[in-house]
Amino acid sequence: MPAALRMSVTADPDARERAALVAGLVGFHENLLGPAGASPLAVLLHDADGALRAGLWGRSGHGWLFIELLFVQDAWRGRGLGGRVLDAAEAEAAARGCHGVWLDTMNPAALPFYLRHGYESFGELPDYPPGNRRVFLRKRCG
Repeated sequence: MPAALRMSVTADPDARERAALVAGLVGFHENLLGPAGASPLAVLLHDADGALRAGLWGRSGHGWLFIELLFVQDAWRGRGLGGRVLDAAEAEAAARGCHGVWLDTMNPAALPFYLRHGYESFGELPDYPPGNRRVFLRKRCG
């Protein structure tokens, strides 16, 4: 390692340093692949009192929507809300010109939900967490 550099390992990283790494990586990828056209997406379900009961969080870029989070509170499950949220996100992805949606799950109960909604597995990470697996899924838009 060059003498001018100092390495640190921390469990409490500074958000500004993460932002600097992200900016550097985004710049590198834009030079290599062109602009991602990244845009955040949230589909949120609130009750009559304004409390968030279900929702999805993701971002589109390079022609794909990545779903980072999809959650329905326990009391609201079994009513088709997850499917409605997913359908709304897929419709918005198509409107944005995306040709596909991808996500991952480590919840064994969620996997059949995604498969019922037309997603297919394209990979998995075994033992994440130990004794389980993280499954990567995709679905083409339109």
